[in-house]
Amino acid sequence: MKHLLIVSILLVVVNTLSAQTIKDTIDSPNGKIIMYENRTWEYLDDIDFDGVLNELVHDHFANDSLLNFEWPWDSELCYSSNRTNDLSQMKDTLWLCVTDSMYSDFVMPFDGKITSRYGYRRGRYHNGIDINLNTGDTVVAAFDGKVRYSKYNKSGFGNLVIIRHYNGLETFYAHLSELIVVPNQTVKAGDVIGLGGNTGNSYGAHLHFETRFYDAPMNPEEIIDFKNKKIRDENLFVHKGLFRPGASPSHSPNNLTASTGHTMAASSAKGSEVYYRVRSGDTLGHIARRNRTTVSQICRLNNIKPTTTLKIGRQLRVR
Repeated sequence: MKHLLIVSILLVVVNTLSAQTIKDTIDSPNGKIIMYENRTWEYLDDIDFDGVLNELVHDHFANDSLLNFEWPWDSELCYSSNRTNDLSQMKDTLWLCVTDSMYSDFVMPFDGKITSRYGYRRGRYHNGIDINLNTGDTVVAAFDGKVRYSKYNKSGFGNLVIIRHYNGLETFYAHLSELIVVPNQTVKAGDVIGLGGNTGNSYGAHLHFETRFYDAPMNPEEIIDFKNKKIRDENLFVHKGLFRPGASPSHSPNNLTASTGHTMAASSAKGSEVYYRVRSGDTLGHIARRNRTTVSQICRLNNIKPTTTLKIGRQLRVR
């Protein structure tokens, strides 16, 4: 009966894909693996995966007919959207939880010296942070997520790994000497994803690290405090100002207009829906104070009572 069930599943898979011929199936700790004749493979559970790891963010843009942003799951394309998503057209501010109790804390992809920052460089914009390393040094995932892309990129990145995360972001790890992960592989923060190198358009071994949202780059220093090797804030306000080419981080004293970025983002969120994910130890009073609102307002927006038991991971509307 078990073999009959497996055969039935495989027939469905063959009919769905039609372009691939299945050679074998393998049971693994992470689920059943489908092996194809062309020596590629994938997890059975990943065949119909649509790329959505953060439903809140996806629903926000999917329901906005004016923006109509795209961010499909494509393991062959570095930038997976079929057209350019113009994030400068964002009207609302999104409140993302960079880290939370449901997933993991942040881990530095590599603990090295910063050699080049985000911004204008040699006649063009440099969309990431360069971290010095030696060829063969271990590079790890910054957050929990799923590998979308892992291959040699001919556009200059060299060996490149791209991970889509549960917090709504993607991170790029470029110029690697060796790729250790494969597309659709689930990773935890701190998992080894490759070895540092000097592949692609690179002048000396280093890690080129990018943070992107719907394929649009943002300054990694908006999220990460590279000096102290930690997340700058567990909450990230995503607004159109983050996507100005070469934008300095909001906290930068050299950026007078952006230095109040978090304040502007918080105030501009009024009138739009803002959510908070419940963490271990949270109370309604703590959440209200943190988000500059009241317990009664949170209760009204979520149709709950002040005595309601809060489940870790629940999304509460605070605006």
